[in-house]
Amino acid sequence: MLTAVVVLAALASAAIVLLGTEPPPDVVAEEVVVPRSGSSTTAAPTTTEAAPRAGEPGRVVIDRIGVDAEVIDLGLDDEGALEVPTDFSQTGWWTGGARPGEDGPAVIVGHVDSVDGPAVFFRLEELEPGDEVTVVADDGTPTTFVVERSRQVAKDEFPTEEVYGATDDAELRLVTCDGDFDRSTGHYDDNLIVFLREVGPDA
Repeated sequence: MLTAVVVLAALASAAIVLLGTEPPPDVVAEEVVVPRSGSSTTAAPTTTEAAPRAGEPGRVVIDRIGVDAEVIDLGLDDEGALEVPTDFSQTGWWTGGARPGEDGPAVIVGHVDSVDGPAVFFRLEELEPGDEVTVVADDGTPTTFVVERSRQVAKDEFPTEEVYGATDDAELRLVTCDGDFDRSTGHYDDNLIVFLREVGPDA
């Protein structure tokens, strides 16, 4: 029984609940909800000429907490739920949002722990304003972000607009589970969200 609870804890760490306000039924699965299909997660272009797209993220490096991890693409599964990394050492990028380095919020999620112990974002809560996070694109191009703030929120109060809402500049959100583990549900009560902005060339 204890083993089953620990396994549930590992799965719960993957429940990086991205709660929408009025999600259509086909994108809801248990707690995991993605933004409404077709909703804007990036700032609208200011010209008719398309800007060059940033590369897809390949790795995320956070020296402050000893993270150098692969970033995989995350979409929706057949049930409409957000996919999660099956390898607890990996992170995942929500492909429905901006690519890191593009205007708008890029979202990267990761497990906090597993049946074997700490996972990739176990120390995410240690990040402080001013700490830097580098996302390396699949073409080798690095984009560096600086932590502005962190926020711990109850999963049933997940701030969808604050995480996914359009921004004028390139921003990054790192998300994992946090708070108490509820053995009756097999889930953590909260999410931890770290908000970052891109470091400009003159920074």
